[in-house]
Amino acid sequence: MRFDGVWFRYGRRADWTLREVDAAVEPGQTVVVLGRNGAGKSTLLQLAAGVLRPSRGVVRDRPPIVGWVPERFPADQPFTAGDYLHRMAELRGHDPGEADQWIERLLLTAHTGTRLSDLSKGTAQKVGLAQALIARPGLLILDEPWEGLDAVARTLVPEIVAEVTAAGGMVLLSDHRGETAHLPGAIHWQVAEGTLAPAEPPPPPAHDQVVIEITVPRAAVDETVVRLRAQGHAVSSVRDVSAPNRTEPVPGPTASITPGGANARKAADGSWERG
Repeated sequence: MRFDGVWFRYGRRADWTLREVDAAVEPGQTVVVLGRNGAGKSTLLQLAAGVLRPSRGVVRDRPPIVGWVPERFPADQPFTAGDYLHRMAELRGHDPGEADQWIERLLLTAHTGTRLSDLSKGTAQKVGLAQALIARPGLLILDEPWEGLDAVARTLVPEIVAEVTAAGGMVLLSDHRGETAHLPGAIHWQVAEGTLAPAEPPPPPAHDQVVIEITVPRAAVDETVVRLRAQGHAVSSVRDVSAPNRTEPVPGPTASITPGGANARKAADGSWERG
């Protein structure tokens, strides 16, 4: 798909939002559009999707199936989430039941009976993502796809992008959260002052880390801490689930964790007593 001398403005006397855009997206490629708010990122994506028409120039070789997810899903519609996705499958020429795989994968099952207007922004965004994927898109366009999504759904976006490109599709997306660090091989465009230019990928966030809590048998605490550290993970604390407000010291090379903490002692029957 190619932007061939594309100019765009929102009114005859308005300033140009985009000028002389010449760029191409190749099959199997992921393109990340960067730029400050108001620079024209969303405008570029809507031109790619065919939602907007260029004021000058043309967008060539757009694939016949385009999946478009706007930054804010238009939830003011008289459907439940389930009805909407089943109807969208029919409009795409598919069996309504084909929407169910995306309902399950995006964890929407509990919301199928909820009216679109009553969904949270993040859940509505997942509905928008599901409708874009019911028919395998040759071009998937995602405007700020991580915005409002929960942690589980955010991890699915790179997986979905990889699946589309692996099948020969193209993905065009914008991002201001720094999440594109999880899209290896993506190329980057920068929109600034109405023009488009190639860009270097932004550095990953300084604190791109998450905390995962796990529960293990008490006897396996020392071994688990040692194994996690050997794998390069940081173990920040060990908490006794029977006393959730008490944090035990993290074992070092010779330390051990006991139910009663550092002042505990082992009784003759093998149980632990507070010291």
